[in-house]
Amino acid sequence: MQTLYSLIFLIFFSTSCDLYMNSKGSIYLETLSLNNKPNPTSIESKQPLFSWVVANDGFHKIQASYQILVASSSDQLNEKDADLWNSQKVQSEKSSFVKYQGKPLEATKTYYWKVRISDLQGTLSDWSEIQHFKMGLLNKTDWGSSKWITLNHDTRTSKYRFRDYKTGRMKNRPAKKVKGFAASYFRKEVEIIKHIESAQAYICGLGYYELYLNGEKVGDHVLDPAPSNYDKQAYYVSYDISEQVKSGKNAFGIILGNGFYAQDISWKRDPESEKDMAFGPPTVKCLVKLTYTDGTSSEFYTDKNWKESTGPIVFNNVYGGDTYDARYEIGKWNTVGFDDTSWGNVKIASPKLKNINAQQMPPIKKLKEFAPQKVFKAPDGNWIVDFGQNIAGWVKLNVEGKKGQLIDVVTTEALLTDGTDIYKGSTGGGANGMTQEYKYICNGRGLESWEPKFSYHGFRFAKIKGVSRRPDAEMIKAVLVATDIQETGSFTSSDEMLNKMHRISKWTIVDNVHGIPEDCPHREKCGWLGDAHAFCEYALYNYDMYDFYKKYMEDIRTQMRSTKGHNHPELVFQVPTMIAPGKRTSTYAKIDWGVATMYLPWYNYKFYGDESIVKDYYDPMKGLTDFYLNFKGENGIMQDGMGDWCPPLWDRRKNPSAMECDPIISANAYFYDVLGIMERFAKMNNDDAYASRMKQEKQALKRAFNNSFLVDIPKTKYKWYQSQTATVQALAFGIVPENEIENVVNGLVYDIVQAKGGHHATGIHGNRYIYTVLSKYGKADLAYQILTTPEFPSQAYVMNSGFTTWPERQFEWEKMEGPSNSLNHPMHSGFAAYFYESLGGIKSSEDKVGYKEFIVNPEFPNVITKTEVSIPTTYGTIKNKWKAKDGLLTMQLEVPFNTKARVEVDLAEYKSLRINDETIESYKTRNIVEVIEGAIILGSGKYKVEYLKSKS
Repeated sequence: MQTLYSLIFLIFFSTSCDLYMNSKGSIYLETLSLNNKPNPTSIESKQPLFSWVVANDGFHKIQASYQILVASSSDQLNEKDADLWNSQKVQSEKSSFVKYQGKPLEATKTYYWKVRISDLQGTLSDWSEIQHFKMGLLNKTDWGSSKWITLNHDTRTSKYRFRDYKTGRMKNRPAKKVKGFAASYFRKEVEIIKHIESAQAYICGLGYYELYLNGEKVGDHVLDPAPSNYDKQAYYVSYDISEQVKSGKNAFGIILGNGFYAQDISWKRDPESEKDMAFGPPTVKCLVKLTYTDGTSSEFYTDKNWKESTGPIVFNNVYGGDTYDARYEIGKWNTVGFDDTSWGNVKIASPKLKNINAQQMPPIKKLKEFAPQKVFKAPDGNWIVDFGQNIAGWVKLNVEGKKGQLIDVVTTEALLTDGTDIYKGSTGGGANGMTQEYKYICNGRGLESWEPKFSYHGFRFAKIKGVSRRPDAEMIKAVLVATDIQETGSFTSSDEMLNKMHRISKWTIVDNVHGIPEDCPHREKCGWLGDAHAFCEYALYNYDMYDFYKKYMEDIRTQMRSTKGHNHPELVFQVPTMIAPGKRTSTYAKIDWGVATMYLPWYNYKFYGDESIVKDYYDPMKGLTDFYLNFKGENGIMQDGMGDWCPPLWDRRKNPSAMECDPIISANAYFYDVLGIMERFAKMNNDDAYASRMKQEKQALKRAFNNSFLVDIPKTKYKWYQSQTATVQALAFGIVPENEIENVVNGLVYDIVQAKGGHHATGIHGNRYIYTVLSKYGKADLAYQILTTPEFPSQAYVMNSGFTTWPERQFEWEKMEGPSNSLNHPMHSGFAAYFYESLGGIKSSEDKVGYKEFIVNPEFPNVITKTEVSIPTTYGTIKNKWKAKDGLLTMQLEVPFNTKARVEVDLAEYKSLRINDETIESYKTRNIVEVIEGAIILGSGKYKVEYLKSKS
């Protein structure tokens, strides 16, 4: 980019009423949140964080001050009576994650708050609407006398309580019969004499649970709670049951399944797992706090007086599925007056468990239903249903059958290449031993409706055996089940192929969030660290992931194990495994996977601006960085790495050489970037000595990296880092020496065009950056070409092969019997950040994070004529809607209140620049404009920005 101006200058117009349009009386507080949630319950922070968004009215608006009031009742919420906190007037621009500094907050209490602000012109807002938040259970004593209960006796007798277990390694052996722990049914009646003011239920399931009150399910969560390292960290969920509980008799019921806590079948004795995958039998604890209209209160809880039974869920495994034998249904077991004299007494349990905290992340819910799109018969005469979309979830049945009639549903992601039958692939149990299968045994009493409770599958197709007629939407539907992350960002362009890639990328993420960022929703359901950081930035652009990644960072921390140093085995470090959480671990986390421990806090901090995730996990990040430095060889390179996973045609056993990039090189590229992140984190934590060390290590690694890996490309004048992946990483992370950038960019282009015939050769590490890097360095048309070429390999090839989510492998699918391996792997969605950061042209500044200041610079191929993106921030939504015609770029840009946009333009672009239909020279005379080298800075407001886009 040409030099625009070397000096920063401001031009002020003399009359403030002209300079600040609509300033008087125009400040309106639009949305408010505490810990990034509106009116939350179960807050456990001693110092919760307040945020507010101000309506974007006028131009150049910056907050000058705020005042927050917190009180124990809404009546006291005024400057005189606020009994918890009156911040007084604080001179500050800070409008997000403002830390509470009042009196101590008490468990289960409800508090009320409001805020008002002023801007730089002295305009004072009205007080916001009153907000509230409820504290959770802050320590173990807050659980009172509640006990952990578990099933005392497994009384299942259905012959369908067994399933076949057979892995690929058992090829020449018969399947093993397994049944797992039984699903438990617990109940207890309680009589409430007084009139109820409010009632709150707190429940922690070690295993999936469903809570019932007076015959109705409490809440709309499913597969609750989120998986974790249960022996170190479990999660409870709270429900307001004030409307469901009543004076007089009430019946509470709980159904408890295995979930991941009691998953004792799949992956057992796997080489990459612990010998016993279960933490113990499924166990639950529940506490109900009742407040009466007379001001008194009482508690009701799980204890030895609860009754137990087994029931119609005769098998449940999160991998294999549920078996429901309707002949064993137990009537209105969760209602008042049910005769439970034949039921047994529960067993009081003492599970190994360190911490129980409130689940702050969104719950898993049933999000959408899919009707059959196509129904046809397989060669064996059974019906196959195509739901049209690869999803994670389960099937919902409405069937009629004779008593004891078995209806068997096998779910798969794919058909055989010839389309005649299902192809089990990753869903067939070769790895985990359990075919994805739902079994329903009819009771013969007319129309029967059923859907599973304690398992979920990844599938698009269902093969149904045992029904007497052609399936239709009345008989069967697919149900999308996933963590209810809210979609907040958006992208669309003039190119429908890219729009479709965006949709596929989102689907692949939604299908793989079930309390953790999974690798796939069927074969493994594991939180592989490398996969997690590969798609994190794209997920942040599209969804509210604030609490999701905070929770996952705790999974990583609790996954850490004592591990000896490589060069100095006398040193012991705390290191995560390749997978978190759970007992399937693989090895210690290699560098390119373990850097998720630093990247996830960095991405979260950069996107939201909340430093707490950095400070909370600084010590684990620091220790892990030191562990990886212990791999340093004599050449200054860390001798560790996993590799650029799943490049074209790569197979770990059959074709390992297809991984073009040496794992050591890609791992060290990531580590270079992470050393810079850790330097910044050290400064944020006032650890100056470590910051200085990180700076030195980063400089040393840059020298070593270039000395070791930067090479000439034979018979050319160009250079590269021996693979596309390493080259784009070096360009993305700033490793390339300034005087070599042009040669390296040309070397990358040469390999793509000349050596690879216009194709990428990257796996997940390289694919994340290749399109963005090419666009940044003036090769946007080439980026588009390799992304959209219909020939293998490309994203377009995958899409044109009929997939609705991104597969794990990059194979030539038409040459195979059926598509093997997972067909739903979100690590391959990471590239789609390109849609926002390059095509949309929006990225947060790394100096003023959280989009306090953000960069605007669309970089796009000639074929794209328009793009529209919206990006949610803690200040409001950024929008950029642009079109390009005959070289003229016109942007409709919305800059939220209290933020600034850095619109990057070179000298030629600056000369043609117009703001709101005025030349830049004219606009400067009546508005605040900051002009810096290579950019202009615009304050809040809605702008029309246009200029002649330079040709690279």
